[in-house]
Amino acid sequence: MTRILAISAGLSQPSSTRLLADRLVAATRHELGEEAEVEVVELREHAHDITDNLLTGFPGARLREVLERLAAADGLILVTPTFSASYSGLFKSFMDGVEPDALRDKPVLIAATGGTERHSLVLEHALRPLLAYLRAHIVPTGVYAAGSDWGGGTELGQRITRAARELVAAVRQRPEREDTDPFANPVPFEELLRGGAT
Repeated sequence: MTRILAISAGLSQPSSTRLLADRLVAATRHELGEEAEVEVVELREHAHDITDNLLTGFPGARLREVLERLAAADGLILVTPTFSASYSGLFKSFMDGVEPDALRDKPVLIAATGGTERHSLVLEHALRPLLAYLRAHIVPTGVYAAGSDWGGGTELGQRITRAARELVAAVRQRPEREDTDPFANPVPFEELLRGGAT
C-alpha cells in the first residue's frame, strides 16, 4: 500500500494552510488511483510535544508516532504558513526533530500559504534549501497560495494538480528501499566459522 503523509503547520483554526494541505491530499489521492493511505497531521495539535522534544532531545509518545509515520511514508506533502518571508517556527521546530536520514531520497511536495503573492519565493529561498539539506527528493512544482488565490480561479487548482502528479510519479519511480538493519538477515554462526560470509 502506498502511504502519503501530509504535514500542515497552520496555527489558526480554520486554517488556509490546512485547506491547501487538504486540496493537495485530495489531488494526490485522485492521481494515485489505487488503494492508498493518505493522511494529514496538524502540527498545532503537537506543539507542546515539539517544544518538549527541543528542550529534552526526546520525543514523547505522540510525537514519536508522527515521526515514525513520516519515516515510513512513501511520499510527503509539507505545507507551512509564511512568517517573515520563511517557514513558521512551528514547522522548523518539527523538522529539527526529524532524524537526519528519514527524508533521504523520499519524494516531497512543498507548499506554503501567505497573505500576498510577494512571499511566494518562500518555496525557493526557504523550503527547498531546507529539504535539499535533508536530501529529500523535492518534486519540481511547489504550490504557493496567497489570499487572492482562494477566489475561485483555476490557476491554483492547476498548480495543485501538476504538483500532485509529480509527487505520485516520483513515488512510483522510487526504488525499493533497502533494509539497512544489520541484524535483519543474520549470518549463521557455522557459516561465519567456514568463512562463507564477507
